[in-house]
Amino acid sequence: MFRKSARRSPWCYFILPLVLMLVLLSACSDDGDADSQHSRGGPVISILAPLHFPQTPSKELVAEIERLTETDLEITWVPEGVYTDKMNTALTTGTLAKVTFVKFTDYNLLKSAIRSGAFWEIGPYLEQFPNLKELDSDILGQTAVDGKVYGLYTERPSSRQGIIIRQDWLDRLQLEQPKNLDELYEVMRQFTFNDPDGNGKQDTFGLVDRNDLVYGVFKTLGSYFGTPNNWKLENGQFIPEFATPEYMNTMNYMRKLYQEGIINQDFALTSKEVQRDKIIRGKAGVFIGSMMDAQRLSIEAKMINPQAEFTLVNRIEGPYGYKVWSIPNYNGLYLFSKKAIATEDELKQVLGFFDRSMDKDVANLMMYGFEGRHYKVEDGKVILPEATSQLRVNEVSPLYSLMIADIGNENIMEVAKKEQLTALADQLSKDNEQFLVDDPTVSLSSPTFDEKNMELSMIITDATYNYILGEMNAEQFAEEVSEWENSGGRMIIQEYAEAAAHARKAGN
Repeated sequence: MFRKSARRSPWCYFILPLVLMLVLLSACSDDGDADSQHSRGGPVISILAPLHFPQTPSKELVAEIERLTETDLEITWVPEGVYTDKMNTALTTGTLAKVTFVKFTDYNLLKSAIRSGAFWEIGPYLEQFPNLKELDSDILGQTAVDGKVYGLYTERPSSRQGIIIRQDWLDRLQLEQPKNLDELYEVMRQFTFNDPDGNGKQDTFGLVDRNDLVYGVFKTLGSYFGTPNNWKLENGQFIPEFATPEYMNTMNYMRKLYQEGIINQDFALTSKEVQRDKIIRGKAGVFIGSMMDAQRLSIEAKMINPQAEFTLVNRIEGPYGYKVWSIPNYNGLYLFSKKAIATEDELKQVLGFFDRSMDKDVANLMMYGFEGRHYKVEDGKVILPEATSQLRVNEVSPLYSLMIADIGNENIMEVAKKEQLTALADQLSKDNEQFLVDDPTVSLSSPTFDEKNMELSMIITDATYNYILGEMNAEQFAEEVSEWENSGGRMIIQEYAEAAAHARKAGN
């Protein structure tokens, strides 16, 4: 996996077989779930959707959604960790479902397929549906390809990134919550060497990470150092994030953690599931990523150790103050296959399902589950008790992946009371909006990026891991950046500059 100019790292020989095995396993297990749901007799809608939880949603909930929407849903749930591979396999083999979710980070990979006619343009149809016609035009514009709308967006806050940390470990070691990068390092160092769990053994480490430079530790940590969000726009020129001093500073910080044993030594090969397991079982004390994971991690950790206590930190001061990377207000899209959806009438049936899913009865069912079982209502507002939190995680939460435009959907009932950590995560996510770092290329187009980014990004991904692992020095890393430039990166920079100039001219 981790490419070097002179030789290929041995890690690559372990990754591909593992990924292929997981993809095959997920395909087998998910198709079984789809068959069990194929029972309603209405229009059949096949959907490829990501699964962010250990198990698929309650069959009773899915059946009720089918009843209310008068559809027959064939949902193939794919674990998030292998979702991109499964989606790409379906695309390249021509076996896409009628509806396929595409992660924001993978969207550029599909733009060539979109331009070649693999997916329906849905923009002209939205006005025919009472809910879909109210979708946010700004977000639809962010998702557009050559000015045309192809997908229904799943809405998310601009940034939910932050730090989940063991508060009981801080208390035992008489440490304060970290406020800057130096204090964060010190907390993680003491979590590694000062017996934070009090068992008399040195069997913990400060930080747990996984093999993901975006949604794992690296990109959020990079924000704290002031690293641009993918690109930096300076004097009309675009500079890739990995060509900045801040990116190098982030790698040096990670390299130090690795060399000192403060981070799990197998992080470059660790899945999200294993990463979660390490913090749940008290092997690590800091988890950097989506703060929305805190409630679920806390529930599962308390099942093993009732004394485990978590808290959240979103403000870590770096050399440029507070910074955190952001996404546009969508984290993915549902696209509609022209091969699987043969006619315009069939497309309208599928769009009708998503429109119906935004109505009050269906939307609240997908968001909160069954009233009385998963939540209560008082004075017209939702109460989410701590006592049913685990039940909601097991039965309801996976459905969130199917919901489109939920933040702006006025049909979803307001929550009056929710779990403590979830409420804190919401509060800090809102606070993040005061110091967001946006990607200046979000609304721009580069044909070379769309065509070659998968190939080019591997150059930098491998070089980044190799540098952190101590298998590459700064000069060798710079050589990899040069190779990226020579392999198409320089053309991407030029195309973004031209697109930005064109946008400015059009704006005037």
